[in-house]
Amino acid sequence: MKVSELAQVGGVTAETVRYYTREGLLRPHRDPQNGYQLYDSESVRKLCFIQCFRMLGFSLGEIRGLLAEAMQEGTPSPNTYATLAEQLPQIHARIQELQALSRRMDQAMESWQDIPDGLPTGHLVSRLLDDLSQPVIV
Repeated sequence: MKVSELAQVGGVTAETVRYYTREGLLRPHRDPQNGYQLYDSESVRKLCFIQCFRMLGFSLGEIRGLLAEAMQEGTPSPNTYATLAEQLPQIHARIQELQALSRRMDQAMESWQDIPDGLPTGHLVSRLLDDLSQPVIV
C-alpha cells in the first residue's frame, strides 16, 4: 500500500507516515516500476504500535528500542521491562488527570443545561472556561 493508504488505515496523516519512515521506524520497499514507497501489513502493525505508545507518552527513541526488541525472537530484555515500568506511573497519573478533567467538563455541561434558553451569557461562558482552565488537582 502507498503512504496515503497506510495513513488512512492507521488513522494518521501521510506526513506522519513519512516522518516515521524518515526516522527509521517504518521501512517500506520501493516499487521497481515507479519508485513509490510501498508498505505491507507489518507496517500497519508497526504504525499501530507506534501510535499506541506515543499516546501513552513514550518518546520516539523509547519506541524505537521497544520496536527493535519486539521484532526479535524470545523474551523481552530487562531494558524493555525497565522502560515500560518507568513509564507506568506517569500513565496512571495522566489517567487520573483525564478523569478529573472529565468530571469537571461533566459539571460544566450540567451547568450549561440548567440555563433556560440553552444560551449562556458571556459572563457564564467566561466562568465555564475559567472553571475548565484551572489546574487539574487529582
